[in-house]
Amino acid sequence: MTNYRVIFDITRTHLLSRIKQSGIAALGVTFGIGMFIIMIGFMTGLNGLLDGLILNRTPHIHIYNEIEPSESQPIDLITDFENTMKIVSSIKPKQSQVRIHNALPLISQLKKDERVKGVTPQVNANVFYLAGSIQLNGIITGINVIDEVDLFNFGDYIVEGKPKDLIKNNKGILLGSGIATKMSVTIGDRVQVKAVNGSIIPLKIVGIFQSGLATVDNVQSYVNLKTAQQLQGGGNDYISDINVKLWDMELAPKMSKEISSQHKLTAIDIKTANAQFDTGSAARNLITYVVSITLLTVAGFGIYNILNMLIYEKMNDIAILKATGFSGNDVKLIFMSQAILIGLVGGIMGLLLGLTGSFIIDNIPYNTPSLPTITTYPITYDYTYYLIGISFALVSTFLAGYLPAKKAEKIDPVEIIRGQ
Repeated sequence: MTNYRVIFDITRTHLLSRIKQSGIAALGVTFGIGMFIIMIGFMTGLNGLLDGLILNRTPHIHIYNEIEPSESQPIDLITDFENTMKIVSSIKPKQSQVRIHNALPLISQLKKDERVKGVTPQVNANVFYLAGSIQLNGIITGINVIDEVDLFNFGDYIVEGKPKDLIKNNKGILLGSGIATKMSVTIGDRVQVKAVNGSIIPLKIVGIFQSGLATVDNVQSYVNLKTAQQLQGGGNDYISDINVKLWDMELAPKMSKEISSQHKLTAIDIKTANAQFDTGSAARNLITYVVSITLLTVAGFGIYNILNMLIYEKMNDIAILKATGFSGNDVKLIFMSQAILIGLVGGIMGLLLGLTGSFIIDNIPYNTPSLPTITTYPITYDYTYYLIGISFALVSTFLAGYLPAKKAEKIDPVEIIRGQ
């Protein structure tokens, strides 16, 4: 019958008698797991940052009324040309309003849909920012600030001022950072905005908006929904765009088709609008996991080599154990126990190393004018990475110890002693 207490005592003696080799083996596990956690946490954090820059401000479904050429042309009314092929050049768009008809009932219907997390109406208006005799082209978007903050993290892009400042002031504006720089204005100043229809409205700057994209920040500003409706000369039902956020983004393509067919509107889902970005994101994630698996595999071979050499150095001990009555299975258990203990200690140290390294990277300052809301390097603290790390440490050391221990089980002590 196997005496596990004796086997454990022998295991402990072997590890402590060769503390240097045991420590090196444990450090091999520690650095392998630690570097895995640091690398995958940093890479996934960076991927999440890049994804967030696009996806956080992109609705799952964008609904608007697209102006298109009329499918029916005057020549179609002439019966003499019914059976002929008609070619019409320079087709002009049909007369249509940019606003969405029956927008309020549509918004109410969408809010009742169980798939929908939230709906935000918008009014987009082409304007001129007046700076003395200079007119700067721009776009003003009327929004419900609270909904935008809750659904699309709008507050993260306000670098000066607060979202609630716009709610309090119906004549306020969140000016794009590029425009503010060109006009040399800041919070508290007033800027005149001229609509396409000729009306001029003075607005007070209550905040500065910065997306990180110069092409956007040089033209884009935000006001309250009612202010944008006044600029367009419309009433409370004047809505040019509707943005929809779903609980499950994967439902967006199907739902956008339903909206287009039922309401005769253009509905673009997030996957269609960001097809190229989605492909790039998938490629980055694939590279992350391939590199991580490669790192763990290389670490596993290193662990195997260290344990294999450790067992070969103890051939004399194996011979003595067998000569004194220990079975081959007992010898195998001794060396398996050593491997598992090395994996457990090294794995725990690797988790601590990974957590410490991630924390250090997470606190390294990262300042760039294009991303004002990002102050440190991104790190993902996902517990699954730590579970993968400790599991790999135990499994790899078990396998690395099992193969050499299997050989030790079959060693003939007479051959070893005779060789001495």
